[in-house]
Amino acid sequence: MTNTPLIDTLLDRRLTDPVRFADCVRQRRPATWRRAEPLMVVAADHPARGALAAGGRDDAMADREQLLERCVTALGRPGVNGFLGTADMVADLANLGALDGKVVFGSMNRGGFAGASFELDDRMTGYDLQGILDEDLAGGKMLLRFDLSDPGTATTTQACAEVVTSLARARRIAMVEPFISHRAGDGRVVNDLSADAVVKSVAMASALGADTSWTWLKLPAVDDMERVARATSLPILLLGGEVSADPDETRRRWARALGPRNVRGLVLGRSVLYPPDSDVAAAIDNAVQLLGAQA
Repeated sequence: MTNTPLIDTLLDRRLTDPVRFADCVRQRRPATWRRAEPLMVVAADHPARGALAAGGRDDAMADREQLLERCVTALGRPGVNGFLGTADMVADLANLGALDGKVVFGSMNRGGFAGASFELDDRMTGYDLQGILDEDLAGGKMLLRFDLSDPGTATTTQACAEVVTSLARARRIAMVEPFISHRAGDGRVVNDLSADAVVKSVAMASALGADTSWTWLKLPAVDDMERVARATSLPILLLGGEVSADPDETRRRWARALGPRNVRGLVLGRSVLYPPDSDVAAAIDNAVQLLGAQA
């Protein structure tokens, strides 16, 4: 069996010159994003938690060649100015030249493996602060699910609070993605997407750490986003969530949720990388149009 070209290129570089391979991240062309501009970020950090499903397929994100191709397509579209991923994805895409000029965020706590009994004890197994500084990333992203019946929540909350403080002291963005969660009857972790629950998660996440000057929130686009936005003075980015069978309705929901002034952009992963019609470019372009209307 022979590998496909992207994987061949990356494998050869990893084998022959790992120092140069790593240096590509730090030596990428600097980001052109200005803080007053909306952010359009492509996200690809689900696989690191063993969450490979997208669009009704349990293994959709298991093919790394295909995932990289989709990310390269998405990052190459006009109006896309950022990427969020784990160190393996960041290094691969930097070596493919796809991160030049982009704002890059490192995904930090990926130890809450999907389906694990310890899923909510979400350890910092991805980027650490030094890695973010060494690669000159804009900041780090943390998933923080509050299940008041699960002791793992306390460990994760403390870890995230400490990282928020450390990132702020290093003048890097802490992107916190909070949810109120619970375990369903089959043991799966389920996020409560009601406006009441999201408001509560926002209030709890906004107070994390000793310095919130660099904290941003990554939130679901829910009904009554105006009330959600009023729960914090922090900048908000909207997440994409699961791949929808009705992309038009999803787009309308994003458009409504982009209304509040502190909602500053989109962080979209599976919903645009694995759209129902597989047209990644069109899915990205449609999302970028929404930000154009916001600006």
